[in-house]
Amino acid sequence: MFIFIFLILFNLLFISESYAADPKIVNKLNSAFESIEEWLLKLATPAAAVAVGTGIFMKKFSFGDDERMRLGKKLIKNSLFSYGFILALDLILAAIKSLMG
Repeated sequence: MFIFIFLILFNLLFISESYAADPKIVNKLNSAFESIEEWLLKLATPAAAVAVGTGIFMKKFSFGDDERMRLGKKLIKNSLFSYGFILALDLILAAIKSLMG
């Protein structure tokens, strides 16, 4: 009798671990975040290219204006830094995801 009660309580207390499944809402949230991440990575590459191109054109067509040259250099540097940060963040998240399961 004691073993029977123990087995029932064990199944009730650890029911989520016995089936080893995530609820549907968790799966939907995970897939939504993954699609958002893919979308942001696809958007970041052309955005960085446009920003770098704009900075190069600003430097090229500044006609000796020091302020525009500084602004062009700053735009190039900041866009490359931001793009590198996004790529590094993606690598970190992929490493965490691979470690967790």
